[in-house]
Amino acid sequence: MNIKNLLIVITVGTLLFACNKKDNNTSTFDAAQQSIDDDATLIEYLQTHYLNDTDGGIWTITNGETPLMDNVEVQNITKNDIAYKLYYLKEVEGVGAAPTRADSVLVTYTGMLLDSTVFDSRSRITWLSLTQVIDGWSYGFTNFKGGTKVINPDESFYYENYGKGILFIPSGLAYGNIIQAVIPKNSPLIFQITLQDVNQSDDDNDTVLSKDEDIDHDGNVKNDDTDGDGIANYLDVDDDNDGILTKNEDANGDGNPMNDDTDQDGIPDYLDADS
Repeated sequence: MNIKNLLIVITVGTLLFACNKKDNNTSTFDAAQQSIDDDATLIEYLQTHYLNDTDGGIWTITNGETPLMDNVEVQNITKNDIAYKLYYLKEVEGVGAAPTRADSVLVTYTGMLLDSTVFDSRSRITWLSLTQVIDGWSYGFTNFKGGTKVINPDESFYYENYGKGILFIPSGLAYGNIIQAVIPKNSPLIFQITLQDVNQSDDDNDTVLSKDEDIDHDGNVKNDDTDGDGIANYLDVDDDNDGILTKNEDANGDGNPMNDDTDQDGIPDYLDADS
């Protein structure tokens, strides 16, 4: 089986969390059991396929080739109290910065089902925010690093020594039991990826990097909402809802609201409604 055969390609929107459809069996769906089933499916796939160094494709083992399983690493992830295993093959780690789950990444990729159906592909580099993609991406990309940007005399540029590899993602870190275009429900996914560059995002332009708006330090910026207004801090321009924009709570004028604590109560002004 050769995953280089493009059967179907759809848009980059496949990666985004844009699905609100609910499966009719959602109430009886056993996500924990599905995680176990997906892991068994992925392990079987990894044991029976290999990476062809000649064409970069994944092929079925026919002549004692080294199985993917011998070269992948495992990332253990807990989501909604369910344990998942994300497998990744690091062809090149990269020499630059590694992203957090709140950063943006400059990438190319090809997304495939286990039967080699290609459902999404981008051969030209594109920026994507790891806060807006499937969990398998936001976790998986943290294992790679960007490259070195080389600028040509005509101001065109390219990257070298960038991260490159493959993510093997269980369905619970992708689209779960919801059908997405040609992706059936409960489908583990494969992504061949490159990570060319990393940008530390400031999604709300409040001068506090999104990664630093992870107040509870659990790696997930989406569940931090200091003022309880339903807007996560990384998207909230007034994190404490005191009527003063976060970027204007920089009392010492050094450009960093995180180190200003006017009433010295241990809470930075931008998170302290009564500062």
